[in-house]
Amino acid sequence: MTVSIVQLLGGLSYATTLFLMAAGLTLIFGVTRIVNFAHGSFFMLGALFTAHWVTRWFPAWGESAPLYLMAILIGAACAGLAGAAAEFLLLRRMSGAPELYQLVATFGLTLAMHDAMQWGFGPDEVFAPRFPGLKGSVQIGDEFFPLYQLAMIALGPLVWLGLHLLLRRSRFGQRLRAATQDRSMLAALGVNPRPLMLGAVVLGCALAGLAGALQLPREPAHLQMDMNVIVETFVVVVTGGLGSIGGAFVAALLIGLVHAFGINVFPQATLVIVFLTMAVVLVFRPQGLNGKAVSAQEAGSGVREAAQKFRGLAMGAAGSSAIAAAFVLMAGLAWAGGPYWQALAADALILMIFGISLQSMMALGGLVSFGHAAFFALGAYGAALSHSLWGVSLPLALAAGCGAALAVAAVFGAAVVRSSGVYLAMLSLALAQVIWAGATQWVELTGGDNGLIGLTLVGDEGRPVFYALLVGLALVSVAALRFLARSVMGAALQALRDAPLRASASGLAVNWLKYRIFVESAVLAGLAGGLFAAHKGAVFPSLASVSTSVDALLVVLLGGVHQLWGAVAGSMVLSYAGAELGREVTYWRGLLGVFIMLIMAVSPSGLLGLLPRLVGAWRRRSGRSA
Repeated sequence: MTVSIVQLLGGLSYATTLFLMAAGLTLIFGVTRIVNFAHGSFFMLGALFTAHWVTRWFPAWGESAPLYLMAILIGAACAGLAGAAAEFLLLRRMSGAPELYQLVATFGLTLAMHDAMQWGFGPDEVFAPRFPGLKGSVQIGDEFFPLYQLAMIALGPLVWLGLHLLLRRSRFGQRLRAATQDRSMLAALGVNPRPLMLGAVVLGCALAGLAGALQLPREPAHLQMDMNVIVETFVVVVTGGLGSIGGAFVAALLIGLVHAFGINVFPQATLVIVFLTMAVVLVFRPQGLNGKAVSAQEAGSGVREAAQKFRGLAMGAAGSSAIAAAFVLMAGLAWAGGPYWQALAADALILMIFGISLQSMMALGGLVSFGHAAFFALGAYGAALSHSLWGVSLPLALAAGCGAALAVAAVFGAAVVRSSGVYLAMLSLALAQVIWAGATQWVELTGGDNGLIGLTLVGDEGRPVFYALLVGLALVSVAALRFLARSVMGAALQALRDAPLRASASGLAVNWLKYRIFVESAVLAGLAGGLFAAHKGAVFPSLASVSTSVDALLVVLLGGVHQLWGAVAGSMVLSYAGAELGREVTYWRGLLGVFIMLIMAVSPSGLLGLLPRLVGAWRRRSGRSA
């Protein structure tokens, strides 16, 4: 019984951190309708700023409780100021964009802030002192529990009460609540919504910075804090229901307790249990515990607003010729280039196939996946294990990889047909995290973090044939996407994407169409994963990580989700720009993040959507000059 009480208290303490993060993210989403993937960066900023303040800049502050508390509040204020800058430079420009574009743009903000903090604070961990006056512990039976964590438990309800009073009793809070309901009506009544948006972002980011600063007496500040916390924050927000602070509070308690007890009962599967909890909630309540049901108009909001038709080759002959020439160049590098260029071209071709697999369900069906890496990893592990265990050749290994992705997608697809929008994206993220955790923990089969190495699916003498296979499969993937877009099924999918209620009333098998395109997309992603295993000769759990899923999203959105050649352009830009910047520039990820933000803000239709505008502007300028 004593152990259970200590675990209960530990879970409640962790729930406070989750609630502070989730409350800030919920405030920002409620007013701006932006799902801020960079929220973890403000958490990390608050932690790093406070840690340097009390250890390197003013170490005397770490020895006084009032001054230490003041340093924590300064760290939160610093995060709030950074949030104000982000709102002015990026978020207000993305307020009308589909949620998926917002996610990718704020991911670019994450990259930029990460490199900025690495430049400003350095790459090393910073160990802050314990909070003065709360360094001891209390005895509970035979166990001891830290006093500081008891204080954290008390802080959670106090923050919830403060937010409740702010939103219910103050004029600012009432206007914030009104803005969450109908911003256009509020503006029609003479209330400028921009200060409200700015205030919500500043308050939300300050709460994230406060959560990060409060972590310091328990763990050091480091540059991996952002990604470590943002995933579970999304779990809390989505489980509680987007836009509901009360739901976030309940979900934080639930996830905190699941996390605490999972460590004791299933220590190797704690993360799996956390995501399975979210998945179970979303299966039975697709809108979360306290969220509003997703309306039909919002069901495909991740991609529908960007374009109402799949444009195919609508960018014109000049643009098509340019992309075709670039593809031929990439194929030539894969066939006849040196080892470096061959490897880079192969990476781009595999990423292209992976991107097309995601594009097919996004562009045609309006289905958004934030965990498509799950099927990429399943394909890679299926091919690698079939080869290492049974010694099968490349064709059978690729078939095994596709089969593994098919088996999981066939089961998981039953949940897909019940979800949409951000909820579907997070449900797919839960699957990817479960696959990642399984690959990490099932050491006997997958090798854990050491991975499966030494694969010989492709020998040196077979490399030219393998590169030709990659080029051929990439072209077949583009052709299949074009054929699907012009088929009867493609028309039905686009009808479902644009008008789901009308499509259902017309007699279309809505759930079956969503299920089918999801499963077919997963199989193609599994094929890309199998090709990756053959190309690299090694497979690691990171293939199922969030960054791999984001790579697929970047490929599609950079090129243009509704452009037939979008994944081709996106994969070439991401692969070659990343490789060349990585060789020449120290903080290349930050530059890539700035580039991503610019593309999402200036041209949500991607590079191929921007190309005709640039050509038209050049022609008009040339005409005036003449």
